[in-house]
Amino acid sequence: MTTGHTATPAPSVTDIHIPAGASGHDGLAVDITPERAGWTYSGLRVAVLEAGAAQTLSTGESELIVLPLAGACSVEVDGQGYELAGRGGVFTGITDYLYVPRHKELTITSVDGGRFALPSALASRDLPVAYYGREQVRVDLRGAGDCSRQVNNYALANGVETSHLLCCEVLTPGGNWSSYPAHKHDERSEAERELEEIYYFEIADSPEGGPGFGLHATYAASQDRPIDLCIPVRKGDVALVPYGYHGPCVAAPGYDMYYLNVMAGPDEDLVWLAPDDPAHHWIRGTWESQEVDPRLPMTR
Repeated sequence: MTTGHTATPAPSVTDIHIPAGASGHDGLAVDITPERAGWTYSGLRVAVLEAGAAQTLSTGESELIVLPLAGACSVEVDGQGYELAGRGGVFTGITDYLYVPRHKELTITSVDGGRFALPSALASRDLPVAYYGREQVRVDLRGAGDCSRQVNNYALANGVETSHLLCCEVLTPGGNWSSYPAHKHDERSEAERELEEIYYFEIADSPEGGPGFGLHATYAASQDRPIDLCIPVRKGDVALVPYGYHGPCVAAPGYDMYYLNVMAGPDEDLVWLAPDDPAHHWIRGTWESQEVDPRLPMTR
């Protein structure tokens, strides 16, 4: 990630918006390495397994979390097996998960099949493999009114130790705004941390089974570092946030939105600090007179 203030060209839309399937191969629906993203730390793979199938992967220099999106699986690391009960889908529950450090090979096997996210970060420490149950997930309700959303913290402010990886997921009821007011985390200060971020989206279908959609935006915090993305997002899409203000993510009316956030940067304090765009910070004051959307929590 560039940290100076020399003017740089804005990344193209094709660099920072990866449509569903565009990065996939060999049983991976998503394969975003730091090299593919054009930065240093954050990565994401999503493995799709048919019933009875297995996927063997190496962590390399990165740590990762095996995070079921839909389905259950067993994971073998260093000859030790771990069972993940998983969940029916991202809109039906939270999940248990497994932390795997760098320099490991792991095999994921699913009896009934499923989809399994593998958020990752370049690591500088060797930590033990660790299983975490659903009770370890910290669930927060943020915002109010049509800015209400649910945040499930898997490796963020919930006592889970990693080297650099921060990970959470956000559920936004249809018609609501999320990641709002827009915020940024591209510099280090007492009020901010430098964190590369990946958004992975899933959108609920319509009652008739048709595909849903939402919107995602990222825009420049300064003229020296231009960036401009405002685009429809659909199930399986990925948005990369190398810098700049990001938000809102808007769930279209009638279509609940899910996104997985993967963040990592040079610091190891595992702190998420992200100041709002000053132009829109005032919106937080309006939440004091509003109730949290009664559709939340969506998962428990």
